[in-house]
Amino acid sequence: MTPITHLKPRRKITGMSAVLLPFLSATEVDWSSFEQHVARTCDAGLIPAVNMDTGYVNLLDESTRLEVLQRTQRVTAGRMFVAGAFVKDAPGAAFDSATYASRMHQIQSHGGTPVIFQSYGLTQQSDDAIIDSYRTLARECDRFVGFELGTMFAPFGRIYSETVYRGLMSIPQCLGAKHSSLERSLEWDRLRWRDEVRLDFLVLTGNDLAIDMVVYGSDYLLGLSSFAPDLFARRDAMWQSGDSDFYQLNDVLQYLGFFAFRNPVPAYKHSAAMFLQRRGWIKTSLTHPQSPERPASDGPILDEILKMLSRWL
Repeated sequence: MTPITHLKPRRKITGMSAVLLPFLSATEVDWSSFEQHVARTCDAGLIPAVNMDTGYVNLLDESTRLEVLQRTQRVTAGRMFVAGAFVKDAPGAAFDSATYASRMHQIQSHGGTPVIFQSYGLTQQSDDAIIDSYRTLARECDRFVGFELGTMFAPFGRIYSETVYRGLMSIPQCLGAKHSSLERSLEWDRLRWRDEVRLDFLVLTGNDLAIDMVVYGSDYLLGLSSFAPDLFARRDAMWQSGDSDFYQLNDVLQYLGFFAFRNPVPAYKHSAAMFLQRRGWIKTSLTHPQSPERPASDGPILDEILKMLSRWL
């Protein structure tokens, strides 16, 4: 595939930032730090994304997921936020539209916009059935965000065909879709299709290893931006204003991304907790007890990256 080589300068970037759920202990969420991070994300001009992978949505019980929504609603106070609609199932399961609808209604009742997580029941269908499933869900809401992810993130993930992606763009309620293949070529394809079919459709890069995709026309929904929503917002403003320092700041943020999102990829949440604790934004570097951890030797490297970023803080 021929890459997109033309840039889209001075474009206003839409940034959605997945909010890390911090912990005080293996069983206690650090709610005050969570609320402050939601507020910090909003105040930076980014759209908070809660109950996402960065917030351990697949590991949380129902009461905790609900409390995340309640607290986010209070903090955002009418400002936009998105939240993951996650349905846990198993290989071979049927598409569970009823549970998806319940999750979506819960999110909307708290003022949020649903992000439709994939599931086995959704992704193991034919292309036409997947499109029909999204159309069924669209009847449950005013707007939603789609989501396709590679199996390096979740075994139920699937990167959609052109047929399915164009089908998503044909649904008026679908604002856009987060794309997490970690491959530029596939994202460039989506930008071409978007430009051909629906210019207002958000191609939300989830590629934490290529955060410069925004220069080609992608917007973003990233876990990496949870490390530094203030610096991502500053980077985005630089792009819009034509400030060449965009590239320098982006390079350091990308260095952080490559370090934090190395294998095993899910351990990036521990990297985030370690980094945010160093910034004084959360109290501990603890993660959900079922989430993988990084070695303590990562600490000095994160310290050095934070020092590199200090010129923009």
